[in-house]
Amino acid sequence: MSSETFFTPREIVSELDRYIIGQDKAKRAVSIALRNRWRRQRVSPDLRDEIAPKNILMIGPTGVGKTEIARRLAKLAQAPFLKVEASKFTEVGYVGRDVESMIRDLTDIAIKMVTDEEKETVRTKAEDLAEERMLDLLFPPSTSEPRPGESHESQPPAAESSTETREKLRKLLREGKLDERFVDIEVSSKNFPIQVFSPTGLEEMDVNISDMLGNLFPKKTKKRKVKVPDAMEVLIQEEAQKLIDMDNVIKLSIERVEQSGIIFIDEIDKVAGRESSAGPDVSREGVQRDLLPIIEGCTVNTKHGMVRTDHILFIGAGAFHVSKPSDLIPELQGRFPIRVELEPLTTDDFINILTQPKNALIKQYTELLHTEQIDLTFKDDAIREIAETAQNVNEQTENIGARRLHTIIERMLDEISFNAPDMTDKQVVIDAVYVKDKIADIVKDRDLSRYIL
Repeated sequence: MSSETFFTPREIVSELDRYIIGQDKAKRAVSIALRNRWRRQRVSPDLRDEIAPKNILMIGPTGVGKTEIARRLAKLAQAPFLKVEASKFTEVGYVGRDVESMIRDLTDIAIKMVTDEEKETVRTKAEDLAEERMLDLLFPPSTSEPRPGESHESQPPAAESSTETREKLRKLLREGKLDERFVDIEVSSKNFPIQVFSPTGLEEMDVNISDMLGNLFPKKTKKRKVKVPDAMEVLIQEEAQKLIDMDNVIKLSIERVEQSGIIFIDEIDKVAGRESSAGPDVSREGVQRDLLPIIEGCTVNTKHGMVRTDHILFIGAGAFHVSKPSDLIPELQGRFPIRVELEPLTTDDFINILTQPKNALIKQYTELLHTEQIDLTFKDDAIREIAETAQNVNEQTENIGARRLHTIIERMLDEISFNAPDMTDKQVVIDAVYVKDKIADIVKDRDLSRYIL
């Protein structure tokens, strides 16, 4: 939550603009939601728990930026983030995933985040300890080495020689002169993997059973021969793991999930159905009713402890081509008070997506081929031709938004990508004529473009 302190809504939108083109309404909504978390932390404690997060429902076709907005928002806030698809869940009693599993998964993600952060804080000390272990592997200590608190003078010459050798090795190790040497290190591994699959959704019981059975058998170690730098990294990770307090990590992780977790529920429109007919509609409404207590706020039992969901931010998303938000059960509709409709992308949007973001597609492909010493240049008319082609194909077939750009560019650069290692002419200029030449036939044939583009 600390990083949220430094971002105003305007700054959040500005940061999202670096990666996502357009969709100003959606960016504005999520920036306010994120800032409200910071505001809530500064409200008096007696009122803080009463302030519920304002969950967001994003409505719009695929490929317009719904998932990317949520993912970038979580990264900006350094918050645990989980993307799930509502269609993967089934009503309790049916074969499929239990909705509570999303909270367990989010908790696991938070624990990994906090563990990595804690490891970074103790890395310096872990490196020192790992260095001593590495020296032990390279030059096993002699029994006659000086004991703690004992001076070198009181030791025989052999012990002094051993200490000098160890210090010489330390110097060589730090200078990287031993990087090509191989050492044997022991890594722990279980006797056999235990996996329990649950058709009834009792996933937490399965996890506990697996953990319990796994602990009945002693951990087995195996030796691996690796180069010194790789061995050092393994030893550093092992030492860092020993230095961190896992009980504190779990406590911090659960707090982070409860206070700043974000769950993105995609394809929520796929479960938008009332009990108006027999068949799958019953299960759809069942999934909604199972989701309701999680979104309203309840306590979920995980293997790490109890997790409250009252202040987790839920972002729902769906195209709502067939159904509409009002088809969700009234209680669930009320839990998504902020509705944002994302706009379909235009040709100008496609041009901006290709060129403007920090991770723009043109930049990506240019850098990829630069690794083969290919100097790839896109002219303005080529970029416009790609954008117009994407717009036309989206209109003629299924509208998949900006994802269409990937398929078109991959098809267009197929020959260059294949021949790049063998090409003698390293200067390649892409213009509108080249783009038309590579994809015009496919675009004209609507049936073929359905399968290729």
